[in-house]
Amino acid sequence: MVRNSVRGTVTAVLAAVSVAVTGCTSSAQDDGGNGGQAAPKPRAAENAMKGGSVGGSGSACALPVTFDLAASWKPEAVQLGADDPLNELVRQGLVTLVCEIDAKPAGSIGFLRVWTGDRTDRTPRQVLEAFLADEPNAGKITYTDTEAGTLPATEVGYTVSSDLLDGPRKKRAFAVSTPHGPVVVHLGGLDSEEYQEMLPAYELAKRTVRLG
Repeated sequence: MVRNSVRGTVTAVLAAVSVAVTGCTSSAQDDGGNGGQAAPKPRAAENAMKGGSVGGSGSACALPVTFDLAASWKPEAVQLGADDPLNELVRQGLVTLVCEIDAKPAGSIGFLRVWTGDRTDRTPRQVLEAFLADEPNAGKITYTDTEAGTLPATEVGYTVSSDLLDGPRKKRAFAVSTPHGPVVVHLGGLDSEEYQEMLPAYELAKRTVRLG
């Protein structure tokens, strides 16, 4: 599909730099999830320290949920006009990118990205399946039923490969349902080493999710 071809080109760029639009059932985890991963580096332990929260009133991103941020990670809302040509690049499956949480101030290259939608008739698993259907070159996909905070959730671990990358990159996301629609929190990095270092920040977000 043309859409996936365009998205495939952009995916490698988004791994290293922010999208330039800111107003800015279950199975065991494999290589796309927890299994077989090396122990986090010391910097990852630092990233797991709470440094604030996002999603609530007065925060950088207005979201249907609130969760804690790792120390020094910087959230910024993604805002586009209705006719902005980049709109296609911030939609994936049933959700739209609304917030980027940058790891660079904490010493890593990558983001937690928050995506939201308005469909209330889809389960978290269905939302993630649609999300992955729009992810070119995704492999080793593993879904797991879990909880995010106290909310029922589904998590997916997977890898992405392309000719522009040195090797497969690990990615992970979880989805929850809210009265306002689904929320997807996604972790991506420049490479799998960066992903590993940022994983505790993702886990902190997942552990502390609550309805906004």
